Amino acid sequence: MRRAVVTGGMSGLGAACAERLSKEGLEVVRLDVAPGADEVVDVTDEQALLAVLARVGPVDVLVNSAGVVGPNAALWEVSTADWERTFAVNVTGTFRLCHAVAPGMVERGWGRIVNLASMAGKDGNPRLSAYSASKAAVIAMTKSLGKELATTGVLVNAVAPAVFETPMNATTAPEVLERLVSLIPMQRLGRAEELAALVAWLASDECSFSTGAVYDISGGRATY
Repeated sequence: MRRAVVTGGMSGLGAACAERLSKEGLEVVRLDVAPGADEVVDVTDEQALLAVLARVGPVDVLVNSAGVVGPNAALWEVSTADWERTFAVNVTGTFRLCHAVAPGMVERGWGRIVNLASMAGKDGNPRLSAYSASKAAVIAMTKSLGKELATTGVLVNAVAPAVFETPMNATTAPEVLERLVSLIPMQRLGRAEELAALVAWLASDECSFSTGAVYDISGGRATY
């Protein structure tokens, strides 16, 4: 049985991905800061994270879903601490997981890494500069790593959702959320299970000729 690690696996998109992968027959280990996770750990704590991964054992599928929206403010109003915290979770956390599990995947000749980016990383959302910049970094990291591992049997892809019905967006300012929904031609929020279905394919054998790619799941918002 293949083992999947899903960060941010206790709520929102991460929970939906964990549930779908479990239904697909994978052993799923949920990492989260929330109580009840299989492993309670903060992806910004490198030593704790490495200890958790040592306990978990070989990882065949990695879904990096842990993330924060960060500050809702104009860039010049964003504190350095808030900026750095957003990058610590969204970018460095993703880097740490990839860094830790990729060598084992390469050694075994098979692996799937799916990073959760965002349409914000492509378009740049006003008043969400830290979040937008962090997700742009995730996109570039995914493209780089996908190319580096292209001949190893390890595929690395990203998904770029528009706005979805998740607890994370409960903290987004209502006027910001309204504007983001207005950009979606389907005129609705995405559902977590819709994204999970895409992630399940990217984590499977059926995905065999795609790496370093970014899959939009945006209700028609994507423009490139």
